[in-house]
Amino acid sequence: MPTYEYACDSCDLELEVEQSMKDKPLSVCPNCAGVLRRVFSPNSIIFKGKGFYSTDTRPACAKPEESQGAACASCPAAAQTPTSS
Repeated sequence: MPTYEYACDSCDLELEVEQSMKDKPLSVCPNCAGVLRRVFSPNSIIFKGKGFYSTDTRPACAKPEESQGAACASCPAAAQTPTSS
């Protein structure tokens, strides 16, 4: 369930409330009965696990800028190319 931040315009109270996305936003301050407004802040993203970037990205030889015929030596596909006899 998402956590929303609210701030009161009258008493400067700041609070965090867990609400469903379907719930209506709060509008009355529980401290002074003033007007509450929702505070928007950037989302935080946490990448966990060792090697996230090395395992979840394409290999360097898979870049679209490189030509189709040229394969880098470290590319697994380069080792599987058939040789002509």
